Order: sequence, then C-alpha cells, then structure tokens
Amino acid sequence: MRFACLGSGSEGNALVVEVGKTRVLLDCGFSVKETVARLSRLALEPTDLSAIVVTHEHADHIGGVKRLSNKFNIPVWLSHGSHSYLSNLDQTPAQAHIIDSHARFSIGDIEISPFPVPHDAREPIQFVFSDGQHRLGVLTDTGMITPHITQMLSGCDGLVLECNHDRDLLANGHYPPSLKQRVAGRFGHLDNTAAADLLRGMVTSNMKHIIAAHLSQKNNRPALAQSALATALNCTEDWIGIADQRDGFSWRHLA
Repeated sequence: MRFACLGSGSEGNALVVEVGKTRVLLDCGFSVKETVARLSRLALEPTDLSAIVVTHEHADHIGGVKRLSNKFNIPVWLSHGSHSYLSNLDQTPAQAHIIDSHARFSIGDIEISPFPVPHDAREPIQFVFSDGQHRLGVLTDTGMITPHITQMLSGCDGLVLECNHDRDLLANGHYPPSLKQRVAGRFGHLDNTAAADLLRGMVTSNMKHIIAAHLSQKNNRPALAQSALATALNCTEDWIGIADQRDGFSWRHLA
C-alpha cells in the first residue's frame, strides 16, 4: 500500500492511494491538463485510475472531477450532499455513485471508510483507506476535531493531516475579518495547534508517515506546522512531511 499527492492547498488538491492494481484518486481540484501532468510525475496516467473519491464540493477539491471522469471514463464516489450540489449546477459526472457517509465500502483492493466532518459544505466527509492490514487516514477541511474523527483516525499507519494556518499569522494577516472568522471558525480549517491536539488524543504507535497538508500560503509556514506536530509526537521535525501546493509529495509506502 502506498500513497502520493499531486498538490495540496487552496489552489487545488488531489491524492492517490494504491493497493495492488487498484488506484483511487481522492479529490481533483486541477484542470485535466494539469492533473495529467502531475500524474505523470508519479509514472501514472489517468487510465491507471480505478476511481475518484470526493470529500466535498469546494472548487479546490472538485473543480476537475467531472471533466477528468467523463474524459477517461473514471467512476466517481461522493456523498449525497455533494451529489445534490453538483446536480443543481449540472456538474454531476456521468458515472456518479452516492455513498453513505457512515458506511464502509470497497473499490477493488481498497477498503474505504468515510466519516463526516464539520466544514462549510453540503455534506463534507473524509476517509480512511485500508488494504486489510494497514490504514491511511486523511483529514483536511474540517473546522474542529470531534470524538468520532479521533476514533476513526486512531491507530492509522499513515496520516495526511490538515495544518491550514497558524493562529497568530491568520489573526495578524491581511484577510478581511469575515474571512478570518470563516477560516478559524468551527466549520473552517484546522490550525497547527488543533492538528497537534488531535495527535495527542489519538493512538499513534503504528504511525509510519505523517504529512502536514492544506497549508495556507499566506497564513502558515511549513516549519511552524512541522514544529507543532513534532512536539505532539515527540519526534524530530524533519520526520514530519509536507504536502506542497506545487509538488505535493512523492510515493510513501505503508507496506
């Protein structure tokens, strides 16, 4: 089982999870041309993808889903809320499958466990991916941590975790007050401290990889995110990976 990122941040998000010959793309916030170019960095083509799984309907996560899906005949799994939102805009992919945000399902060799999160979208969800032995958790775009989130992610072997902003940088930055309130609110995004607090409440003894993701280019710094997570895990800062907006990160192996 391995995973890699095409890019992470407000300008676009996409993550690939691979088990055997099954490859699932989590979100696609890039154009088709850009997605193809970024997949090629991982020695992949769109026809190598088994499915696209969607977290929510914000453009930086779903902007390229319909075109990529329809052009390369890739099925899409998404929540009822996300499907309803896209239907109202006539943006539903031709091969759309609605999933229950509390029900486990499988795509090929990958078992996928969705879980709801508090975010300002129609029915936002995040996921845990498994090959039956190892578990990869993904948590971005949530304004706060719930007991259910902690339970779902505890014991994961790998974790891609939102560290969107530093509280002080956001408070003293140039965003208008309304946007600051949205980002820092209960339905916004996790800051470095909140992400670290999640780790302190989780079982992390199996953790082989942790990646700080969805960093704000204006309101965070990689070193600040690494410091917060390393302190929570009692590890060196260079052990904490960063999902970059331009480069994402290359393959990480869980098995």
